Amino acid sequence: MKTLKILTDKHSMEGIAFKYGLLTFGGLLVFFLIMKFVGLVHIVELRSLNFLIMITGVWFALKTYEKEHSGEMIYFRGLGLGALTTVFAVIPFALFLFIYLQFDQGFMLMIRQHEMFGQYLNPYIVSFLIAFEGSLSGFFIAFTLMQYMKKKYPS
Repeated sequence: MKTLKILTDKHSMEGIAFKYGLLTFGGLLVFFLIMKFVGLVHIVELRSLNFLIMITGVWFALKTYEKEHSGEMIYFRGLGLGALTTVFAVIPFALFLFIYLQFDQGFMLMIRQHEMFGQYLNPYIVSFLIAFEGSLSGFFIAFTLMQYMKKKYPS
């Protein structure tokens, strides 16, 4: 019960990360569904737009935290906030894809045909790879954004 209270506290680091993580997950989900229904999901290059969605989510989380704490942004706290926001976005998205791949065998077949080592892929591995890749991307985004933000707050 205490965890739920922390996640719903809109002023805490965890609450901000939860809010913007879920919003980022929503952005990733909507983008995926649009790409699927428009028929462009097979174009790998368009997946790079997920990176922009992640940048936006982490940026807004950092800016909200900064605003809530009177412009104070501690470097490692910002890294943690970005990482936590990423986790709250990527894990639900990977779970969604796992469930989706159970039902859309055609999409799973397309992945197997077009991805490197595709013959070894299954919904479990694909979901894990999405979570892993998304987490690394998010940590990189948080690190990069904190390099920008730290210039405003010298130690």
